[in-house]
Amino acid sequence: MKKNKILYWIFTGLICLLDGLIPALTSNTELAKQGISHLGYPDYFRVMLTLFKVAGALILILPVFRSRIKEWAYAGFTFNFFSAFISGLIVDGFSGTSIVPIVALGILAASYFYYHRIKDAAFVSKTTTSSSFQLSRG
Repeated sequence: MKKNKILYWIFTGLICLLDGLIPALTSNTELAKQGISHLGYPDYFRVMLTLFKVAGALILILPVFRSRIKEWAYAGFTFNFFSAFISGLIVDGFSGTSIVPIVALGILAASYFYYHRIKDAAFVSKTTTSSSFQLSRG
């Protein structure tokens, strides 16, 4: 269980750092503006995407959000990474910029996998404790 939690926090921390914090700090730079326009997207898309990325990162990292909302954040990041891969592939061809989103998608998948390992283990533990209590009461 401890190994699962450590791996979950490593992968989730990487996603939140790479796709939550860094875009929040760099979205108004000229490089970010040129990158979005190079892909053919309007400038307002950059702002909207940054807001959604920061919101998704906060949802994933803060424990106050319920699992259903976390599932939506995972789905949103999946759409984001897949769309970034397709956009890069269409505009620049198969290159390093089109591979980065696939690597990020792999990190996200690992975070999602360990999220469910922890959640399932907690459920089993809770169910086992409840069952043993009922058996002992007779």
